[in-house]
Amino acid sequence: MIQPYTYIHQGAKIADNVKIDPFTVIHPDVEIGEGTWIGSNVTIMNGARIGKNCRIFPGAVISAVPQDLKFAGEETIAEIGDNTTIREFVTINRGTIDKWKTHIGSNCLIMAYSHIAHDCFVGNNCILSNNVQMGGHVLMGDWAIVAGMGAIQQFSRIGVHAYIGGGCLVNKDIPPYIKVVRQPITYGGVNSVGLKRRGFSNERINEIIDIYRTIYSSGLNISQSLELIEQEFNTSDERDEIVTFIRESERGIVKRTGGREAADIED
Repeated sequence: MIQPYTYIHQGAKIADNVKIDPFTVIHPDVEIGEGTWIGSNVTIMNGARIGKNCRIFPGAVISAVPQDLKFAGEETIAEIGDNTTIREFVTINRGTIDKWKTHIGSNCLIMAYSHIAHDCFVGNNCILSNNVQMGGHVLMGDWAIVAGMGAIQQFSRIGVHAYIGGGCLVNKDIPPYIKVVRQPITYGGVNSVGLKRRGFSNERINEIIDIYRTIYSSGLNISQSLELIEQEFNTSDERDEIVTFIRESERGIVKRTGGREAADIED
């Protein structure tokens, strides 16, 4: 399953049923799980930990050293979960002393020309569309999606089930379950279409919409909004996820800068 003209260092650990196409280079201290396919002209560098049944397309570079002047050669890793697809010319850097690794979860799709910098943690079932550029130390929750040409500033946090529109520059934290749109970025309503596709009931979606109306449309500041939410809404996974995320935000959450709230769930 390993083609001629492929270089694999003897220190690499390659599981059974891995297919590696010609002109790919595998460095030492690399682990690749069963059933993974690696296309031609891929470079897998020291510290890569690649799961089972992944697909890595031509031109990708996985686990290159961080583009961080503070990096001093420490032994760190870049970890990719099972069933994740890495498309053409994606670059993923390994971690630094901050978190010691960069992590991409399982069942993710990282589209062509995207970059994931050092110490990023990307959850499961995430999608990064073409040309997404992610700075260092970004935390991205499960099921989040970034549309094409999105740019994520370092140390940003993106909540679960969030959707970031094409061409957005993210310089604030993006709370769970919402959409952000335009430039400068603004709150664009709840990601109701995405939530329906993932099996959320209308009742749960309506509760999320009501919570965000309290945050963005009540005229209260953030602290007052969160207090009111905890008083007026029953405890639920969604309520607690939103409140905890916003309370833990250090740089502040995205604002609403005008326009109609996209809150319909009938479309």
